[in-house]
Amino acid sequence: MIPRYSRPEMVAIWSPETRFKIWFEIEAHACDAQAALGVIPKANAEAVWRAKDVTFDVARIDEIEAVTKHDVIAFLTHLAEHIGAEDARFVHQGMTSSDVLDTTLNIQLVRAADLLLKGLDRVLAALKTRAFEHKDTVRIGRSHGIHAEPTTMGLTFARFYAEMKRNRDRLENARKEVATGAISGAVGTFANIDPAVEEHVCKMLGLAPEPISTQVIPRDRHAMFFATLGVIASSIENVAIEIRHMQRTEVLEAEEFFSPGQKGSSAMPHKRNPVLTENLTGLARLVRMAVVPALENVALWHERDISHSSVERMIGPDTTITLDFALHRLAGVVEKLVVYPENMLKNMNKFKGLVMSQRVLLALTQAGVSREDSYRLVQRNAMKVWEKGADFKTELLADPEVTAVLSPAEIEEKFDLGYHTKHVDTIFARVFGS
Repeated sequence: MIPRYSRPEMVAIWSPETRFKIWFEIEAHACDAQAALGVIPKANAEAVWRAKDVTFDVARIDEIEAVTKHDVIAFLTHLAEHIGAEDARFVHQGMTSSDVLDTTLNIQLVRAADLLLKGLDRVLAALKTRAFEHKDTVRIGRSHGIHAEPTTMGLTFARFYAEMKRNRDRLENARKEVATGAISGAVGTFANIDPAVEEHVCKMLGLAPEPISTQVIPRDRHAMFFATLGVIASSIENVAIEIRHMQRTEVLEAEEFFSPGQKGSSAMPHKRNPVLTENLTGLARLVRMAVVPALENVALWHERDISHSSVERMIGPDTTITLDFALHRLAGVVEKLVVYPENMLKNMNKFKGLVMSQRVLLALTQAGVSREDSYRLVQRNAMKVWEKGADFKTELLADPEVTAVLSPAEIEEKFDLGYHTKHVDTIFARVFGS
């Protein structure tokens, strides 16, 4: 990913230096296990660890690979340059390249997941803080972009919190599912390496042994991992879209923080644009872009091919780096979001009580009027608000068919805002606990 949308911690996970360090650890731990089994001399296994503090020369490995056309062989050749050919002759004993590559990929994905979980925790904390801050801040709920009924800004934040909490649970499960390693040799039969080697390497690296690998770790695990990242990205966009709508000039119920010295437009000095949330919408598209290739990686030829390899070399770093950046950008937007409660009330009252239509409808049915007739009476008066700018309550009080059933006091009571917020505490308890 380009530096503009990257955070150093996540980038470091995917650096060549980190990758070669993990490769080394896999090979060294495997040598320890082989020595314990008596397959290789203990002295040779100990000699491998002389390279534990080495910073492997990426340029040198690339130079070797230019000749060998094989990245793992290039690394092993470079490792032998550090520890000597004699001591290196038992390295990679009974192993195949995928043992190193697949186990490394899963270690990187686990580490990436840990950073993403921290990002989600920051988003969750921000959403929870703002939810309680605006628990009783009334705003109009919308369906199809049209005024529906009153809700609160706190419930909006709580809804996003619950969604992100589900995403956190999904990522925990995806992390667990991808945290496997395989040191099973060619076509995964352990013919040339004891399963105990795999168990030892996985234990030392915090992984579970893959129950059955066919030279490669099954890619359904990775498909689920990247699909989970795609869902998280969609949730990020869900929040971003709401904020973008609220910042529209005609709405202006909330807006991104506009810092001193910030400029909104090269041409129009008055502009304050929702650039961060628009950026999040774009980043979400990039993360989701990885989902289909990850799904298509599941179907490989026989015990293995490398059609998945080029895909994962790109989507592994690009997707996790992008999502990591997006999570922290979203958290910052929510933390600093400027909310305008007065505009929320002004918008809700723009159509003069129209949003209370369902309460009147239900009251008429409770008073004995059929639902069809009740709907007709309420809609008849509601259309006058839409078309003529009338006041809904005034029209109801002037309608003899309505007042024949409901008294003025009963009609008046149907316009109490508190009716719509009476269960906010119950919903909050469900979302955040008591």
